[in-house]
Amino acid sequence: MKEISYPIKESFYSIQGEGHYYGIAAYFIRFEGCNIKCDWCDTKESWNIKKEDFVPIHKIITNINNHKHKVKTVIITGGEPTMWNLAPLVKKLKKQGYRVHIETSGSYPIKEKYMDWITISPKKIKPPLQENYKKINELKIVISDENDFLFAEEQATYIESTNCFLFLQPEWNNIFSIIPKIISYIKKNPKWRISLQIHKMVNIP
Repeated sequence: MKEISYPIKESFYSIQGEGHYYGIAAYFIRFEGCNIKCDWCDTKESWNIKKEDFVPIHKIITNINNHKHKVKTVIITGGEPTMWNLAPLVKKLKKQGYRVHIETSGSYPIKEKYMDWITISPKKIKPPLQENYKKINELKIVISDENDFLFAEEQATYIESTNCFLFLQPEWNNIFSIIPKIISYIKKNPKWRISLQIHKMVNIP
């Protein structure tokens, strides 16, 4: 039987720069392919799927195991990683003892059974599947203008778990104009937290 392979744009060891787990060391696996393609996306290079970039599961695992640092957390991101059947990869990562996080738009089904942490960042043009709101640990809304606060509140109404963390994150290109508005909004609506892309701010490689 042919081994499962995935289109991987890049994989690297770095620091999680945003959301609930900001500041932790983690190994990132960035998948190719995206069904949304936001104008403000900062990883547009991951949109296109290239045949030569498909990597078999054993090679993905070997690359992590051979890393010179002791990796504890693996973060699967994209692009849109849930376009692919991740269960075979995640199950093997779990057997190896890794904690597995995923960052997704939520627009495809998420097999949460094998995930330790699910971050959904909804997009207006293709909102998350309703079933995914029941599985989420972290809701992260990118704020580009004041209309996005309404979208954020709408998305929050779908969350059933009281343990889900709610984040508002300034869109990078508008960061200095939108941060004061986010701060003011959170002070009035303290269920939200602010998420900043510290990896960009301090140039974490």
